[in-house]
Amino acid sequence: MSRHPTVKWAQRSDKLYLTVELPDAKDVKVKLEPEGRFMFSATKDDVPYEVDIELFDKIKVEDSKVNVGVRSIAYVVAKAEKKWWARLLKNAGKPPVFLKVDWDKWIDEEDENEKAGMDMDDMDFSHAPHSSAVGFESGLQQRKKLDMGGDDFDMDESKDEEEGFKAKEEEDKEKEEQVAALAEEAKA
Repeated sequence: MSRHPTVKWAQRSDKLYLTVELPDAKDVKVKLEPEGRFMFSATKDDVPYEVDIELFDKIKVEDSKVNVGVRSIAYVVAKAEKKWWARLLKNAGKPPVFLKVDWDKWIDEEDENEKAGMDMDDMDFSHAPHSSAVGFESGLQQRKKLDMGGDDFDMDESKDEEEGFKAKEEEDKEKEEQVAALAEEAKA
C-alpha cells in the first residue's frame, strides 16, 4: 500500500501551483491529463508514494511545467480557461488530509491584478527599512496601544528605567552636596 506525500497548492486565474513535498524522492513519475487529472508516484527509502486527484476543471498539459528538485517536486499547471477555481478538486466536500494550501504562493483573487503590476519575487528586501518607516506605526507606538499585561515586555519598564535614572541622578547630586558640605566643614 502506498502513502500520500503532502501536496501544497495555490492558484492564479491562469495557472495552479502544485508542490509535492517529498525530499530525496526516487523514480518520480508525474502525469497530467487534459480533463484535469493529476497523477504522481515516487519512492523514498523503498516506500512507494502516490497521488491521484481530479482537478476542478480542464488544464493545458502542453503549457504546464514540472521541476523535480531534491526537496520537492513543483508543478505549474496551466488552466484551460483563465478563471479562478472555487476549489482544487472536482468533487466538493472535505479534501484529503495530504492537500494543503501553499500560503507562500497564495494570493487572493482581487489581489492578482495588483500583484501582476508589481512583481516583487526578485526584489531583495534584506536592506529595506522596517515597516515603521513606510507609513505604519512604530513598534513602540503599537505596544503602547496594546498593553497586554503579563510577564512579557511591558511599556512600564521604560518608565521604571527612566524613574531609576532620575533617582540615581538625585542620589548622586545628594552625595555631591554632602561631599561639598564635608569639604566646607574641613576648611573651617
